[in-house]
Amino acid sequence: MVNLRESVYKANIYLWKNNLVYGTQGNVSGIDRKNKSVVIKPSGVPYENLKEGMMAIVDMAGNMKKGDLKPSVDAIHHLFLYKNINKIGGVCHTHSKFVTVFSVLGIPIPVITTAHADVFGKEIPVTDYVDNTGYNIGKTLLKSYKKNKCPAIILGNHGLFTVGENPPKAAFYALMAEYCAEVSFYSLVSGGILGKEIKSLSPHEVEKWYSRYHSDRYGQK
Repeated sequence: MVNLRESVYKANIYLWKNNLVYGTQGNVSGIDRKNKSVVIKPSGVPYENLKEGMMAIVDMAGNMKKGDLKPSVDAIHHLFLYKNINKIGGVCHTHSKFVTVFSVLGIPIPVITTAHADVFGKEIPVTDYVDNTGYNIGKTLLKSYKKNKCPAIILGNHGLFTVGENPPKAAFYALMAEYCAEVSFYSLVSGGILGKEIKSLSPHEVEKWYSRYHSDRYGQK
């Protein structure tokens, strides 16, 4: 649990250092399935004041197990995803700038670069707007995840949720989703100004790049 708390803390700071969160908004969590516990950023604490020992630890019902500070108000959405997607170990939520623009526009982020194809292998989907009552957000995220199999999901008029095998991976997906959103936004706007059509990569090319990136050929053992 000590290592998980450290991992969740570092993942939250990763968001802050990469300008993916502002003020007190956004959060990363991680799950210890053996002990049925979730570690998550505390509610309303500015990132510049965040310390590892501040991370809140809750049970699968959201009840406090350890910590002096209340967990994020988004804990209910994180817990819903953990309960319904067994293979994930980390959840991240941000309101990063360019992703949020796509959430307002209500359009998915198209695969127009090889970097996007590498990491996600498909467009980043966007959902309709839902309010934060009960499990509305969790159910909407789960429906999109089952349909699109994408670890990054944009909530309409809201922001981004990502899931990963651990907290750092979920935070990494948030970073790459923002990169893809920024490149796509500038490309689409510039293309409109210049009268140039911006085309997505073909499914064949997307699969080629995605398969290489997710194979033993990429990275270190």
